[in-house]
Amino acid sequence: MITVHLEPEGGTLTFPRITTVLQLLHKTGRKPGRAIVIRGTELLTPDRRLAAGDTIILRDVGSRG
Repeated sequence: MITVHLEPEGGTLTFPRITTVLQLLHKTGRKPGRAIVIRGTELLTPDRRLAAGDTIILRDVGSRG
């Protein structure tokens, strides 16, 4: 199970079968380059693998102007 904390909206999601950052972005409706994916102190690129028990911060980036 992957736990995802959404920023700035503040929600939390869990996913049982996601294995890559790209899958996570698709499941949450984000595009690569429009969100930062953080595991601990590490920024993750879309090709990186996720493991059961990971806690991820998914932070939207870009102008909302």
